[in-house]
Amino acid sequence: MRLKLALVLLAVATLNSGCQMGYLMKSGYGQMKLMNSRVPVEEALKDPKLAEDKKKKLLLAQDARIFAETELHLKTTKNYTSYAELGRPYVTYVVSAAPKWELKHHQWSYPFMGKMPYRGYFNEDDAKEEEKSLQQDNLDTYMRGVSAYSTLGWFNDPILSSMLRYDDYDLVNTIIHETVHATLYIKNSADFNERLATFLGNKGAELFYLKKEGADSPTLKLIQSENDDSKVFSKFISAELDALEKWYKELPASERSEEKRAQRIQQIQNKFSSEIVPHLKTDSYKKFADAKLNNARLLVYRTYMQDLSDFEKLYEIRDRNYFSFIEACRGLEKAKDPSAELKKMLSHP
Repeated sequence: MRLKLALVLLAVATLNSGCQMGYLMKSGYGQMKLMNSRVPVEEALKDPKLAEDKKKKLLLAQDARIFAETELHLKTTKNYTSYAELGRPYVTYVVSAAPKWELKHHQWSYPFMGKMPYRGYFNEDDAKEEEKSLQQDNLDTYMRGVSAYSTLGWFNDPILSSMLRYDDYDLVNTIIHETVHATLYIKNSADFNERLATFLGNKGAELFYLKKEGADSPTLKLIQSENDDSKVFSKFISAELDALEKWYKELPASERSEEKRAQRIQQIQNKFSSEIVPHLKTDSYKKFADAKLNNARLLVYRTYMQDLSDFEKLYEIRDRNYFSFIEACRGLEKAKDPSAELKKMLSHP
């Protein structure tokens, strides 16, 4: 593991310099430290110091991993066969940013992965420093703690103690979501990749509990209700972000003000409260009404929730066959804009 990481960092060093190199070296050190803290799940389960509720979550994660590989035909890896105790609530802190008058990601470039709309830090203070720097450049920013992430096959990702704080079905969803990333990840298409994993994580969790507990499972019914809410919210936020984007483009620069921008965003939240909340079955999205929103945070919703209905349509076309759906998406790997290509595919099934 140390050798593999060292080789990766050596390759990176030949391509980068300055601040980027410092960031990558810090990230590499943080990743190595995390990897070296892993223990096999079997060993963790025998640890008398590990709480019983955590052991139950570890066993559930193993069930989800095996289900993802054998039943959903996702890539077989050694991911989630080890456990890492972090001693903190989040594994990384992620910073994203956007211009104040444009719904456009501020992008960072990374070796091998291409451009990404966020930057992660193992140290919270480093993330705060990055956020402050971006704000000085007059950008909207959003910083959040992250409990799980995928290294996209570069390393054998462990189950993290931060993941064990999830509800059981959210843990199952997360294991499937991250395994989707290890199975199919299109370079320079972060939004598409996250939406794909969101959709397949939701569907996969449904299928897991259908097999585990049966059609009358209360957990399955809750997951189905949350997934129904995801469809409703996705349709709402997709339309609202398109409308906001148009508003930004059409508003003359002479009429722009922070007060006017805040009022326009508040209109979205008011519409959500009056028109969407009454139709929601769960509390999954109700915090949106009171969230402190700016362009950076709104773009996170676009990253994960925009046009999920396109995936739903493809899923139906593929007879609700999980593997067939993934194979269809694999055909988008060479597309410059996989989201646009998917829409073309759906218009000519």
